[in-house]
Order: sequence, then C-alpha cells, then structure tokens
Amino acid sequence: MHMERLTSLAELFKLFNAGKHLNKLSSPALWAELEKEQTQYQALFASLGYRLQMDGRGFAWFHFDTANSNVNSTTRQLALLFMLLFEHKADAGQHLARFTDWLIDRAVLTALLERSQELMQAEGLDEQTLSGLLERATNYGFAEVVSGGWRLLPAVWRYLDHFESMAAEETDENSSIDDFTVSDALDELDDDGEQA
Repeated sequence: MHMERLTSLAELFKLFNAGKHLNKLSSPALWAELEKEQTQYQALFASLGYRLQMDGRGFAWFHFDTANSNVNSTTRQLALLFMLLFEHKADAGQHLARFTDWLIDRAVLTALLERSQELMQAEGLDEQTLSGLLERATNYGFAEVVSGGWRLLPAVWRYLDHFESMAAEETDENSSIDDFTVSDALDELDDDGEQA
C-alpha cells in the first residue's frame, strides 16, 4: 500500500466516519482524489473494518450493516421527504433522474405540506421541521444549500434506487414509481432498516 499517495486520507476518513456522503458535484477535487486512488482507499478502510462504497454516478460513503435508532429516525424522515419530492416532481412532469437540477425552496415545501397534510401531521412535520430536515440532509451529504433553498446531491440516488426497487417488487412490470405510495415506502423502510 502506498500511503504517501493517499493525500486526503484524514479528510475522507473524518467525512465518512461521521456518516456523511462525498459527492462529486459539491466536492470535485476530493472526489477526483478518491476516484484516482479508489483501490488504495478501499483496501486501507477495509483493513480498519470499514466498507467504502462508491457509486459511479458520483457519490461515496461508508456502508454500515446496522444503524442506531437516531439514524433510523432520520432515515425515515428523509425517506418521506424524498418520496414526497419525487411524487411532486413526477406529477409536474419532471424526470426523476434529474433531481440534482431541482431547486427545493419554501414554495416547494409549502406544496408538499398542502399535498400530504395528514401524513405530514402524523409524522410531526411542518415547514420549519422540513427545513430542519433539509439541513440534516445537507449534513449527511444528500443536499447542499444554494441561493433560494437547497439542491439535492447525487447521494439521493440511494433513496431513489431503493424506492424504485420497492416499487418494482410491489407493482407489475408496466407500472412506475408513481404507482408506489409513500406509505408503502415507509413501511418497506421500517422493515428493511435502510440507513442514511
């Protein structure tokens, strides 16, 4: 192993060990370093007991097989937020794979609350707590603050992939994620224990 080539080791370990994602869009230089020495970083982290996952769509994270209750609670709330965003944007005719182009602003949050008022109330979410949830999404590397609101980052593919996988299991081959309900997704997440 060529440790001298791992110039961002401390920074990457600190980021991943905190449960955060590295995104190519928000940290292009750090991503380039990780991508260049991917095999070396993965081997070193594996020797320390960590599993570094990299997705070619531009994000990486430490994958843990178990999650604590705080992470599960955050994951459930993020899953709800992302699923509602996907439904809202799909109904507006926007392609889900282009989620990194979306601006999530106060108007979008208000629309989500109006659209799913009962569900949001049951989960204890209002506009202020949704904003706080987007801040947590920012902390985990799922979003970033931009002028006027937030932008989703490539790490959100983890959720979209999971939603689409669950939808495929629940519906026939001709159906789409639009036919899969938020309640279905939350029930599946509770069963699977998928983590942030």
